[in-house]
Order: sequence, then structure tokens, then C-alpha cells
Amino acid sequence: MLARLERFFEFERLGTNWRTEMLAGATTFLTMAYIVLVNPAILAQTGMPLAAVTAATCLSAAFGSILMGIVARYPLALAPGMGLNAYFTYTVCLKMRIPWQTALGAVFLSGVLFLLLTAFGIRQLILRSIPRELYAAVAGGIGLFIALIGLSRAGVVVADPATMVRMGDLRAPQTALALVGLVLMAALEIRRVKGSILLGVLAVTAAGWALGLTHWQPVSAGWSSLGATAMKLDVPAAFHVGLLEIVFVFFFVDLFDNVGTLVAVTRRAGLQGEDGSIPRLKQIFFADAAATVVGALTGTSTVTSYVESTAGVVAGGRSGVTAIVTGLLFLVALAAAPFVGVVPQSATAPALVLVGSMMLATISEISWTDPLVAVPAFLTLVMIPLSYSIANGLGFGLVAWAVLHAAAGRLRQRDWLLCLLAALFLARFLYMAAA
Repeated sequence: MLARLERFFEFERLGTNWRTEMLAGATTFLTMAYIVLVNPAILAQTGMPLAAVTAATCLSAAFGSILMGIVARYPLALAPGMGLNAYFTYTVCLKMRIPWQTALGAVFLSGVLFLLLTAFGIRQLILRSIPRELYAAVAGGIGLFIALIGLSRAGVVVADPATMVRMGDLRAPQTALALVGLVLMAALEIRRVKGSILLGVLAVTAAGWALGLTHWQPVSAGWSSLGATAMKLDVPAAFHVGLLEIVFVFFFVDLFDNVGTLVAVTRRAGLQGEDGSIPRLKQIFFADAAATVVGALTGTSTVTSYVESTAGVVAGGRSGVTAIVTGLLFLVALAAAPFVGVVPQSATAPALVLVGSMMLATISEISWTDPLVAVPAFLTLVMIPLSYSIANGLGFGLVAWAVLHAAAGRLRQRDWLLCLLAALFLARFLYMAAA
């Protein structure tokens, strides 16, 4: 039996073994386990039950990672995406005042759209039409967006009617605790301690309790709590509030996240073809799309591939077994669900800031000396946090790219799809201005 599994996962060709794969899977889990604490804390602000979202987070991460390992056979782990959960909470639910049930319906529709476009090869076509530099800019912009949210929740940055934002009171106990947490998490990350963010969140939580800054009442959690969000999505209402405004953003942001992570992990693992191609691309997209559908059905925001998977690759992971082990550990993590409510904002806020800083690494891939590339990438990068919308940043970048390349006579016939996407975003901006 083991010999058959080794042949299926191509252990010999990849130069790996069971011990290495299991260790790599555990390493990946430790580097991304913070999502079990952070994702519910973010989504609970929409009014979603904390315990149910925790269960949905663990279940969707387990399903997506295991499916990726079996179907695509890559060491790619999945979980509800940072940035996407922020868009779900702060833009869709809080800013646009859309009920979380309707937002889940939009996530479900985006997942179904993923599946359809993947089946017909359109998703792969869209992938090839978007300039690589904008992938990097979107990831960096999401990083700034997440960091801004974290700094705001920590009280480091507050609103100001004259200057829009200003520095908060750093002497406030919760703010000071959050800053100490940020230093601690960063120090652990510098020392390459596995699970640095998770350890930092737990340490700040313990300090908050010791200092009397945290108040918590136990809540029921586990599989039984899942019923509060499972199958509560409102798909008809998602159509009503506007397909382009929500589903369109969920689709493209997830696409960019998935592609960026995919390229980074496969390049580091040496799993790309000689021409830079990625084998079994359709299966990868299928696993990602199916995980998003299941996530929406259980009660969480868009599920996507995690760049923390690179940690498992560095530890030696090369096959789908790495992702399967990570998924199984997410099922085990469900046992910690009753304790998630003890985590204060001062503990999760620095985690958002640190994750945001890590996501900025991608902007090194942008050719900043070429205005045709730099201007669209810059607009994408800054408009995401400044407009508090991933959609606006993405739209500005695509429109600027198409307009500047057309003005320079650098548009090619194969850029028709990019121009179509830019036109759709431009129409959206004009519609929003007239509304």
C-alpha cells in the first residue's frame, strides 16, 4: 500500500520520503496556524458567531489542503486568505453594510465561477492576460491594506478630521501591548522560529490576561458550533447587491493570490518545467475553487493558497503529502476552538501588521525605472489601502496599464482581454461616481 502511494506521489522522482513530507507538512502548519486565531477574530466583527467561524476556518483549510495534495499533488496548503477576509469584513460588510449571509453568497458565487472558468480554460486565459508586475503590486497593496487595518485596530493610527489619519496614543495599555507584540513576533520571525506569529499571538494574549486587559467568557465550539454559519449563505441576495462589485473582486483577488503563491512555491521547490510552465495547472485551480465553495458553505471567506507553504518546501516537502499532513493538522486544531475568544485585538493586530510587511516582498519584482510598468503598479499598490478597497486599486492599475500602453503604441493584439477587463473597471468607476 505504501509503495503504491509513493509511486502516486512520485517520491523517487522528487527525492523525498515519508518522514520528510510529514515534517514539512507540520512546518507549513506551524507557519500558518495563526489563521485559526486571526480569521475568526476578523470575521466576527461582521456579526458572525466566533466559534462557528473558527470551525469553518479549520474545516475549509483542511478540505482545501487535503484536496490540493490528492488532486494536484503539490505541497500547497490552503486556508481563508488574509486580505480577502479583510475585504469581506471591512469593505463588504461594514462599509457597504451588506449582511454576512449575503457576503458568503458572493464568495460562493465566486467559487462557482472559479470552477466554470477553470473547466473551460478561461481562468488560465485570464491568467496569461494580466501583466506579472500587477500580480506583485496587488500582493503588495493587500499587504499595506492589512497593515493599515492592524495599525488601526492596535490604536497606533487613528482617524483625524483635518489630516485624515494621525498617530494614536502610544501610552494606551492596549496600544502599548500591541506594539510589544509586534516586536516579539518580528524577533521570533528574524530568528526563524517556526510558528512565530502564532507564538506571538499567544504570548500577547497571556500578557493581556495577566495585566487585566482581556475579558472573555467561554463559548461552545467544535463541530457542533458549525451549524450557526453552515449553509447560511444568501446567494439570491448576492446577485441583487451587484455581481461586479463583490464577486468580481473576490474572483480576481483570489486568482492573483493563488498565482503568486503558486509561482513562488513551485519555483522554490524546483517543480516548474524547463520553460517555466507549471504542470497540472488545471488541477491546482480546481482544488482552489472547490475549497472556496466549501468555505462559503461552511461559513468563511475566500479560501486560497498560502505563501507560507514555502516554509514546508524549505523543510524538504516536494509532494502532495506535505499539503495533506497540513490539512490533517488543521482538523486537529479544531480542538482549540473554545479558546479563540480569549484573543484580544492587541494580539491579532500585530499579526496583521507583520503579515502585511511580508507581503510587500513581491514589489521587488516590479521594474520601477520603466514608467509604463511603474505607474500602473504604483497606482495599484497605493490605491488599495488609500481607497480602502482592493477593487479600486486593482481597477486603477489595469486601466492605467491599458491607457499608457495604448498611448505609447505598445498594446499588442493579444492584449484584448486585458483591455476588456480595464474597460469593465472603468465602467464600474463611472457607475460608482454617478450613483
